[in-house]
Amino acid sequence: MSFNNTNTDILVAGAFAAFSVDLLVYPLDTIKTRVQSPDYKRLYKNASTNTVNRSLFRGLYQGIGSVVIATVPSSGAFFTTYEGTKSLLHRLNPSTGTNDSPIIPTPVIHSVASSVAELVSCFILTPAEVLKQNAQMVQKSASASTRAFDANATIQALRKFKKPSQLWKGYTALAARNLPFTAMQFPMFEHLKQTILSYREQHGKARGTLLEKGLITAVAAGTAGSIAAVITTPIDVVKTRIMLSAAMDEDGKAREGKQVLKQAEAQGKDGNAELKGAERTARAGRSGGFALGREILRVEGVKALFRGGALRAVWTALGSGLYLGVYETGRTYLEGRRTANEAA
Repeated sequence: MSFNNTNTDILVAGAFAAFSVDLLVYPLDTIKTRVQSPDYKRLYKNASTNTVNRSLFRGLYQGIGSVVIATVPSSGAFFTTYEGTKSLLHRLNPSTGTNDSPIIPTPVIHSVASSVAELVSCFILTPAEVLKQNAQMVQKSASASTRAFDANATIQALRKFKKPSQLWKGYTALAARNLPFTAMQFPMFEHLKQTILSYREQHGKARGTLLEKGLITAVAAGTAGSIAAVITTPIDVVKTRIMLSAAMDEDGKAREGKQVLKQAEAQGKDGNAELKGAERTARAGRSGGFALGREILRVEGVKALFRGGALRAVWTALGSGLYLGVYETGRTYLEGRRTANEAA
């Protein structure tokens, strides 16, 4: 399949798609971050009744500003790199002499193209992702402002960082999550989309409209994304915890320790045991993703590595479906309008 889009078409379509998704599914992402954090039980669950506190659902748009700013260039860079790499690999892919089939399978090309694009995108997105997740964890009292969009949380989170380099802590973890995710999602997505299109064409149901193309893309992307999301949830948990510890210096660790002790005493828990658990997790996070994963598995069990998996599947199904659906619709619309203007 060949496309006649300019880089501007791809950048605009990708940016608009990303902005739409951020606004609509961001609350689910905030809840997922809080559920996956090492402080979930301490901050968001009532120890006496084992029920979820209302604070879990407070300030669901905290930190969205940083993501909106970074998502536009990162998503544009992703799609530009993806389409360019995919086109280049298709052109360079030699065919066998017998049936003119390519030597490198198409799904492999899609996986490679999406992986290259993800590495570029992650570098741009990491600072915003780190700032976002720390802002999502800023605690608001019940009497505090209940505005959905609260810039104060982002400012409070930003003040924790003493050096700009801290904002890139977690790039490796973000890439380690997104690379297998996109490598699984995009081949499944491309295959499902082509299968649905072929089925409708064979049964005379294809209309060739912009809406039809967008809906088919959304269904294929949502299905592929939810499957890939569940499989990569353990990496996402590790990534979340690394990013939440990115701003921790010695003063920050001391303040965090005092807070852990204070809240443990208020809830009737063993403060020293809670503090030791938090310190083990922090040390494992500084040692790297594998060490942190092993520590979570040892202390909290397998269930903790899949915490937030259902939320992540729903969020990704909605997000990927809308993201790629809007992107494909926008890209096709811009291509058609530009072609019509050139022909006029």
